[in-house]
Amino acid sequence: MSIIGISFFVAIVGLTLFVTYLASKKNNSAADFYTAGGGLTGWQNGIAIAGDYLSAASFLGIAGAIALFGFDGFFYSLGYLVAYLVVLYIVAEPLRNLGKFTLADMITARFNQKKIRATAAVSSIVIVLFYMIAQLVGAGALIQLLLGIDYKYAVILVGIMMTIYVLWGGMGATSWVQIIKAVLLMIGTVIISVLVLAKFNFNILEMFATVSETNGNGGAYLQAGLKYTNGIDTMSMMIALVLGTAGLPHILMRFFTVKDAKTARSSINWATWIVGLFYILTIFLGFGAAAFVGSEKILAANPAGNMAAPLLAQALGGDILMSFISAVAFATILAVVAGLVLSGASAFAHDIYGQVIKKGNITEKQQMVAARWASVGVSIFSIILALFSQTLNVAFLVSLAFCIAASANLPVIIYTIYYKKFNTTGAMSAMLFGLISALVLVAMSPNVWAPEAGKAIFVGDPLFPLTNPAIISVPLGFLAGWIGSMIGEKVNARKYAEVKVNATTGLNVSDSVDH
Repeated sequence: MSIIGISFFVAIVGLTLFVTYLASKKNNSAADFYTAGGGLTGWQNGIAIAGDYLSAASFLGIAGAIALFGFDGFFYSLGYLVAYLVVLYIVAEPLRNLGKFTLADMITARFNQKKIRATAAVSSIVIVLFYMIAQLVGAGALIQLLLGIDYKYAVILVGIMMTIYVLWGGMGATSWVQIIKAVLLMIGTVIISVLVLAKFNFNILEMFATVSETNGNGGAYLQAGLKYTNGIDTMSMMIALVLGTAGLPHILMRFFTVKDAKTARSSINWATWIVGLFYILTIFLGFGAAAFVGSEKILAANPAGNMAAPLLAQALGGDILMSFISAVAFATILAVVAGLVLSGASAFAHDIYGQVIKKGNITEKQQMVAARWASVGVSIFSIILALFSQTLNVAFLVSLAFCIAASANLPVIIYTIYYKKFNTTGAMSAMLFGLISALVLVAMSPNVWAPEAGKAIFVGDPLFPLTNPAIISVPLGFLAGWIGSMIGEKVNARKYAEVKVNATTGLNVSDSVDH
């Protein structure tokens, strides 16, 4: 088992390091480091976006959630998939036309003030940290199961690997690692899904009937309410998932890796098809794990259920398939965390250090040095946080990152593009109220406080009843942006008209193209 597992892991790591080595030769400027020089094609960036999006939460967390809670676990798949429609129709093209390297670039295209840029950068860094913890927790549990390495050493190992990818390869290496990972992940998921269906004679109805009879919860397993008994809480989680993608900094950053808005739209089309197919297949991963592994064994391997997919692979294909799937999951985590480190580092080095502290008076070399040091800082801080989060389900952790993204980033993105009366007061209010309200409500939620030891981080009664506060924090972000615009300074109508034209046409950003 160990020899097979190590062989797959070494092969994955060796391939990704070779890609990083090749990419490092083209990593000569800030544009190369942050956005691969804007040279990716639509299909390349689309697969890379899917690779960035299909994280440990998708492969490990959702499979475990469906296996343990049936239809309620599938809520995550639905939310993540529908979210891409928001990105496709509202955000992708205007963001590409207005931005350069980061989300803050896009916002300051209309409001060129330090406080706006700094606040947007801080919001991005907070989201990156939440998302990063989820990936590292999944990585630690995976390597612990497969290779017998202690959780804390596994987390540190992944942290070192992700830092290497970013330091030497930048966005070019990160993109190709994500492309390789997306292809391998889809191959592995299809193989498991076919094997599961074969066990049920390729009859989906037979699979549903069997799982319903054997899971221990009867017909409730295939209905909503087994895990999420509070309808408002469920709605709140779905709001976070559907709206949060359009505010995730590591996803938004990918639109700057292509040359124009037309290619950005093509990227989203590619990503949507890949992501859609994957989330349909999570049904077979989850139900297969419930039928052929069982909840007791899943929980014994990991209290949060994150090892359901690798255990299913072992049940269906033995140690070889399990090793392959585990290695793919490892590649999944490496690719996503590399993208997260890069987006967090860019927010600090480009926005806070380069534009706020140095006031734009920074050379390419200085910015590259700052970005690399920021990458190391983000990695170390994330590792420390992940060491204390071992018992948390990775899908839950990612849903919190989505909540913050939907509450703090999405309102200011939409208002910047579409709201004529939006001003700097509104922008600051939207970001701060959305960010702070989400963080405060999460800190008071049942995920942080629980009466029983081991159920949450702290023992005690939660002050806020919902596990995900998006149903309150997202409207607060939009409302704060509107109120701030009403009481703040008069809007610059000419600047808005300029932004509107640039967002729609891509003028002053790229050469004109046929749409």
